[in-house]
Amino acid sequence: MDPKFISAFVKSISNVFSTMLQLPVEVGEPRIKDGDEERFDVSGIIGMSGEVVGSVVLCFPGDAAERIVAIFTGEQMAVDSEDFPDAIGELVNMVAGGAKGMFEGREVSISCPSVIVGKDHNVSRLKDVPCVLIPCSTDCGEVVIEIAIQDRKKAEGADAQAVSASA
Repeated sequence: MDPKFISAFVKSISNVFSTMLQLPVEVGEPRIKDGDEERFDVSGIIGMSGEVVGSVVLCFPGDAAERIVAIFTGEQMAVDSEDFPDAIGELVNMVAGGAKGMFEGREVSISCPSVIVGKDHNVSRLKDVPCVLIPCSTDCGEVVIEIAIQDRKKAEGADAQAVSASA
Protein backbone atom coordinates (compact mmCIF):
# COMPACT_ATOMS: atom_id res chain seq x y z
CA MET A 1 0.00 0.00 0.00
CA ASP A 2 1.26 3.45 -0.91
CA PRO A 3 2.48 5.22 2.26
CA LYS A 4 0.77 8.38 0.96
CA PHE A 5 -2.58 6.67 1.56
CA ILE A 6 -1.70 5.97 5.19
CA SER A 7 -0.50 9.54 5.64
CA ALA A 8 -3.79 10.82 4.19
CA PHE A 9 -5.80 8.90 6.80
CA VAL A 10 -3.54 10.09 9.64
CA LYS A 11 -4.01 13.71 8.54
CA SER A 12 -7.73 13.25 8.00
CA ILE A 13 -8.57 11.75 11.41
CA SER A 14 -6.45 14.39 13.12
CA ASN A 15 -8.22 17.13 11.18
CA VAL A 16 -11.76 15.77 11.66
CA PHE A 17 -11.35 15.12 15.37
CA SER A 18 -9.63 18.45 16.10
CA THR A 19 -12.01 20.63 14.05
CA MET A 20 -15.35 18.84 14.48
CA LEU A 21 -14.88 17.54 18.02
CA GLN A 22 -12.08 19.73 19.43
CA LEU A 23 -10.59 16.38 20.42
CA PRO A 24 -6.85 15.92 19.89
CA VAL A 25 -5.75 12.56 18.47
CA GLU A 26 -2.44 10.89 19.22
CA VAL A 27 -1.66 8.59 16.30
CA GLY A 28 0.34 5.45 16.96
CA GLU A 29 2.57 3.46 14.62
CA PRO A 30 0.68 1.95 11.66
CA ARG A 31 1.10 -1.82 11.27
CA ILE A 32 -0.22 -4.70 9.21
CA LYS A 33 -3.20 -6.49 10.78
CA ASP A 34 -2.24 -10.07 11.53
CA GLY A 35 -5.68 -11.49 12.27
CA ASP A 36 -5.22 -11.78 16.04
CA GLU A 37 -5.92 -8.12 16.70
CA GLU A 38 -8.41 -6.87 19.26
CA ARG A 39 -12.03 -6.80 18.13
CA PHE A 40 -14.27 -3.84 18.80
CA ASP A 41 -17.88 -3.06 19.69
CA VAL A 42 -18.63 -0.37 17.08
CA SER A 43 -17.36 -0.12 13.49
CA GLY A 44 -18.15 2.44 10.81
CA ILE A 45 -17.35 1.09 7.33
CA ILE A 46 -16.84 2.92 4.02
CA GLY A 47 -16.13 1.25 0.69
CA MET A 48 -13.89 2.83 -1.94
CA SER A 49 -14.15 2.31 -5.68
CA GLY A 50 -12.55 3.67 -8.82
CA GLU A 51 -8.77 3.88 -9.07
CA VAL A 52 -8.49 3.01 -5.37
CA VAL A 53 -10.61 0.08 -4.17
CA GLY A 54 -11.24 -1.54 -0.82
CA SER A 55 -12.59 -0.56 2.58
CA VAL A 56 -11.93 1.74 5.49
CA VAL A 57 -13.20 0.90 8.97
CA LEU A 58 -13.25 3.21 11.99
CA CYS A 59 -13.34 0.95 15.08
CA PHE A 60 -14.20 1.82 18.68
CA PRO A 61 -14.77 0.15 22.03
CA GLY A 62 -18.40 0.89 23.01
CA ASP A 63 -17.62 3.35 25.82
CA ALA A 64 -15.20 5.38 23.65
CA ALA A 65 -17.76 5.47 20.83
CA GLU A 66 -20.44 6.78 23.20
CA ARG A 67 -18.14 9.53 24.52
CA ILE A 68 -17.04 10.58 21.03
CA VAL A 69 -20.63 10.59 19.72
CA ALA A 70 -21.70 12.70 22.72
CA ILE A 71 -19.10 15.32 21.85
CA PHE A 72 -19.94 15.17 18.14
CA THR A 73 -23.73 15.45 18.56
CA GLY A 74 -23.85 17.49 21.76
CA GLU A 75 -25.99 14.90 23.53
CA GLN A 76 -25.54 11.61 25.36
CA MET A 77 -26.45 8.66 23.19
CA ALA A 78 -26.22 4.96 24.04
CA VAL A 79 -24.90 2.54 21.40
CA ASP A 80 -28.40 1.08 21.09
CA SER A 81 -29.93 4.49 20.38
CA GLU A 82 -31.68 4.84 17.03
CA ASP A 83 -29.45 7.78 15.98
CA PHE A 84 -26.14 6.37 17.21
CA PRO A 85 -25.23 4.54 13.95
CA ASP A 86 -25.88 7.73 11.96
CA ALA A 87 -23.34 9.64 14.06
CA ILE A 88 -20.71 6.90 13.66
CA GLY A 89 -21.46 6.74 9.93
CA GLU A 90 -20.96 10.48 9.59
CA LEU A 91 -17.62 10.32 11.44
CA VAL A 92 -16.24 7.55 9.18
CA ASN A 93 -17.63 9.43 6.16
CA MET A 94 -15.73 12.59 7.13
CA VAL A 95 -12.48 10.70 7.83
CA ALA A 96 -12.65 8.68 4.59
CA GLY A 97 -13.76 11.69 2.56
CA GLY A 98 -10.95 13.84 3.93
CA ALA A 99 -8.37 11.17 3.10
CA LYS A 100 -9.85 10.61 -0.37
CA GLY A 101 -9.38 14.31 -1.07
CA MET A 102 -5.64 13.79 -0.60
CA PHE A 103 -5.40 10.94 -3.15
CA GLU A 104 -3.90 13.22 -5.78
CA GLY A 105 -4.49 12.31 -9.40
CA ARG A 106 -6.85 9.42 -8.65
CA GLU A 107 -10.55 9.13 -9.37
CA VAL A 108 -12.09 7.62 -6.25
CA SER A 109 -15.67 7.30 -4.99
CA ILE A 110 -16.73 6.39 -1.48
CA SER A 111 -19.87 4.46 -0.56
CA CYS A 112 -22.52 5.36 1.95
CA PRO A 113 -21.34 4.25 5.38
CA SER A 114 -22.45 1.06 7.10
CA VAL A 115 -22.24 0.65 10.86
CA ILE A 116 -21.92 -2.52 12.90
CA VAL A 117 -22.73 -2.43 16.61
CA GLY A 118 -22.07 -5.61 18.57
CA LYS A 119 -19.53 -6.84 21.04
CA ASP A 120 -16.33 -8.30 19.54
CA HIS A 121 -17.61 -8.42 15.97
CA ASN A 122 -15.38 -9.04 12.96
CA VAL A 123 -15.36 -7.09 9.69
CA SER A 124 -14.28 -9.24 6.73
CA ARG A 125 -12.21 -7.82 3.89
CA LEU A 126 -10.73 -8.84 0.56
CA LYS A 127 -8.24 -11.62 1.27
CA ASP A 128 -5.60 -10.45 -1.21
CA VAL A 129 -5.42 -6.89 0.13
CA PRO A 130 -3.36 -6.30 3.30
CA CYS A 131 -5.08 -4.38 6.08
CA VAL A 132 -3.14 -1.58 7.78
CA LEU A 133 -4.13 -0.65 11.34
CA ILE A 134 -3.63 2.90 12.54
CA PRO A 135 -4.12 3.01 16.33
CA CYS A 136 -5.22 6.35 17.75
CA SER A 137 -5.66 7.58 21.31
CA THR A 138 -8.00 10.34 22.44
CA ASP A 139 -9.13 11.62 25.82
CA CYS A 140 -12.34 9.65 25.15
CA GLY A 141 -10.55 6.37 24.51
CA GLU A 142 -9.06 4.30 21.74
CA VAL A 143 -9.96 4.53 18.05
CA VAL A 144 -8.48 2.37 15.28
CA ILE A 145 -8.57 3.00 11.54
CA GLU A 146 -8.33 -0.19 9.47
CA ILE A 147 -7.42 0.48 5.84
CA ALA A 148 -7.60 -2.32 3.28
CA ILE A 149 -7.28 -0.51 -0.03
CA GLN A 150 -5.49 -1.14 -3.29
CA ASP A 151 -4.29 1.34 -5.91
CA ARG A 152 -5.85 -0.02 -9.10
CA LYS A 153 -3.97 2.49 -11.22
CA LYS A 154 -0.60 1.11 -10.05
CA ALA A 155 -1.79 -2.51 -10.19
CA GLU A 156 -2.94 -2.09 -13.80
CA GLY A 157 0.42 -0.49 -14.69
CA ALA A 158 2.29 -3.43 -13.10
CA ASP A 159 0.08 -5.92 -14.99
CA ALA A 160 0.79 -4.14 -18.29
CA GLN A 161 4.54 -4.19 -17.60
CA ALA A 162 4.42 -7.92 -16.80
CA VAL A 163 2.54 -8.66 -20.03
CA SER A 164 4.96 -6.64 -22.18
CA ALA A 165 7.97 -8.24 -20.45
CA SER A 166 6.68 -11.73 -21.21
CA ALA A 167 5.90 -10.94 -24.88
